[in-house]
Amino acid sequence: MLKANGFDNALIGIGRRCSQEDVLVYDFNKAVKILVNRDNMTEEEAVEYLEFNTVGAWVGDKTPMFVYPMTIEEIDEMQ
Repeated sequence: MLKANGFDNALIGIGRRCSQEDVLVYDFNKAVKILVNRDNMTEEEAVEYLEFNTVGAWVGDKTPMFVYPMTIEEIDEMQ
């Protein structure tokens, strides 16, 4: 499994899918807070940075996963 460097405090566990390699799973919102606090980014800058440079980076089957925590009501509203 590959780690997202600098985001240990956003790690929430391991993701497992049928016939796929396990991957590390990070909380996107916690990762945003890390960038805001550590790198003095605004929340908007941190979201843009993460989406482009981290979430959007594919480095193979062991690429970490970022989760956007939501309630079932929030998910239903998206559909």
